[in-house]
Amino acid sequence: MHTTNYVDTFIAVAPDSRAVAAEAPPSDPDNPSIAARQFALLHEHPYEFTSDDVIFTVYADRAGIAEEDRERAREEFFSRGQACLRSSALGKRYGWGTHHDAQGRVALVPMGSDEYAELSTSPQLRQTAAMRSRRG
Repeated sequence: MHTTNYVDTFIAVAPDSRAVAAEAPPSDPDNPSIAARQFALLHEHPYEFTSDDVIFTVYADRAGIAEEDRERAREEFFSRGQACLRSSALGKRYGWGTHHDAQGRVALVPMGSDEYAELSTSPQLRQTAAMRSRRG
């Protein structure tokens, strides 16, 4: 089974991001984007979910998978590799870093904040960045 989880890691905003400050992704109430759904989960539930939880929940919600079918669907979903939060528009476009704690639970960290500065320089964390939007 594949995983997208990180442990004791800080994922900084992509080096080529145009974001100057963290902002919530725009959201259409009738059809929220993947980024808006990820943002809502992580903003409302810091350090409650792992990356796998967030990525699968967004997929299952968008696909209309019933709660009673989610355990089997999750196994099937992670039987193949999936894109991790490094590829999320939250870190590429909207100015959000993500902190993954010792249990792999995730919280959003706004660029420009004191917390972002502290986590992005912490020697106790593995440091990486969101994926670039363009080749360079």
